[in-house]
Amino acid sequence: MRLLKGLAGVLLWVVSLVLILVAAILCVTIILLPLGLPLLGYARRLFSLSLKLMLPHAVTHPAETVEKSKRRRRR
Repeated sequence: MRLLKGLAGVLLWVVSLVLILVAAILCVTIILLPLGLPLLGYARRLFSLSLKLMLPHAVTHPAETVEKSKRRRRR
């Protein structure tokens, strides 16, 4: 399962990098700036999602990991 999540993260990372490149080209042309800015925001969200898929759960949700370790110590 971890391998599939990593592969999906890598694919999303590549797609987001292509979208960032297209959005940057659109932002350079003044006329297409209204199309480039939303596309840049969408690419940023895809990039963050891809990083969440590639990183371990303890890094992406540190508060949940701390709560679990506290519960285990109490027992």
